[in-house]
Amino acid sequence: MLFSSTTFLFVFLPVVLAVYFICPKKLRNLVLLISSLIFYAWGEPKYILVMLVTICVNYVLALVCANCKEKGKEKGAKAAVIGTIIFSIGMLAFFKYSNFFLTNVNGSIGKLAGFQIPLLDIILPLGISFYTFQTLSYTIDVYRGKVEPQKNILHLATYVCLFPQLIAGPIVRYETVAKELEERKEGIDLFSDGIRRFVIGLGKKVLLANTAGSVYEAIGAMGDSQVSVALYWMASFAFTFQIYFDFSGYSDMAIGLGKMFGFHFLENFEYPYISKSITEFWRRWHMSLSSWFRDYIYIPLGGSRKGKARTYINLLVVWILTGFWHGAAWNFILWGFYFFIILLIEKAGLLKWLEKLPVVFRHCYALFFINLSWVIFSYDSMQTLGTVLKRMFGMGGIPFWNSTSTYYLISYILIFIIMAVGVTPFPKWLVHKAAEKLPEQRKQVVGGIIEVFGLLLVLLLATSCLASDAFNPFLYFRF
Repeated sequence: MLFSSTTFLFVFLPVVLAVYFICPKKLRNLVLLISSLIFYAWGEPKYILVMLVTICVNYVLALVCANCKEKGKEKGAKAAVIGTIIFSIGMLAFFKYSNFFLTNVNGSIGKLAGFQIPLLDIILPLGISFYTFQTLSYTIDVYRGKVEPQKNILHLATYVCLFPQLIAGPIVRYETVAKELEERKEGIDLFSDGIRRFVIGLGKKVLLANTAGSVYEAIGAMGDSQVSVALYWMASFAFTFQIYFDFSGYSDMAIGLGKMFGFHFLENFEYPYISKSITEFWRRWHMSLSSWFRDYIYIPLGGSRKGKARTYINLLVVWILTGFWHGAAWNFILWGFYFFIILLIEKAGLLKWLEKLPVVFRHCYALFFINLSWVIFSYDSMQTLGTVLKRMFGMGGIPFWNSTSTYYLISYILIFIIMAVGVTPFPKWLVHKAAEKLPEQRKQVVGGIIEVFGLLLVLLLATSCLASDAFNPFLYFRF
């Protein structure tokens, strides 16, 4: 079930909210847990068992770890945390990467040796990459003494299964919501703020991401006689906009839903496309993931504390894993390596040189390499990726411009400009400036009325699009 679906908006969410607030506080976690299991089962009920087993294993081993630490049995505590790492990564590897490895073995060793290993008849459970990282961070933090082990399995299951962030994050660490799982304060102000954030995210997803995605899909479906260099660049821009509005819109909706139920999730995006370097981009993009890899992979490996050579090796490991986390295909590994190389060059001295350039050139530099990264990200066929990159840089035997290019430019230039403005803080700044112009005694009332009408307009347009348009993908479902 998608957040951006009429079933969720007009059936599931209203029913869950009604039941949640009718129930006494001591039963609200149970309501959330049951609702979250129903939400998950809507897509693939058989994989609920995988998630529940993961929760139980981490619940038991975290308690064992904490008990061993309390008794001074360090080896036992380490064994418990290593056990949960092996189990959790093993489950993720089995479901997500088994067929990737089998395919590559069949394509190399298998051909030489004359055998083929049958691929497994499995599909990727929704959200497994996200909830695996959440359970891992919980048990590791128990071992580190950052959080107390959760003795109530209902609370832990609610944390892992919580439907606002279950399918595609943000990756919520246990320490962020530990107190709110036990006792949280819902309120009108927090609920209204949650609605506001949810509707903004819904608008980003349905009105902007889906439009950009339809352009990308349409150009990708064209035959060789229709395409041009310019069209391939338009498609790359469309995907760059789509993945931002799609994923940040989902994060907005998740954060908004969390607030409706009294939770405060951390931000996941901070206008990444206004970055002036790739280093800055990764401080702003998918912040819950980059901080997870920093705290649980990069720093434990030694971070930058053990000399340049070790720092570069640690960065390589982190970025290969970051790429591979996103998908079981070589293009994702290449995507991670691509960012490793750029970040390595920036770390080695390019950043200091960039700081001497005018801001506009630094933005152009960052946007060029960010856009190129999404081209690598978007094609899981290395052959197709090679063809697309050649054509983008004029080496594919196609014209630079044609009549189709003109048609698409005229048709979508306005929405592209809107999206280009939408990835910046300018709309938020404009709203604040407009609010300042209102008389002080009317600011709250008039501003509130304008905001309500604006949100209702976004909701109306989004639901109209959902009712009439079948194109409503969600990119991060495959991760």
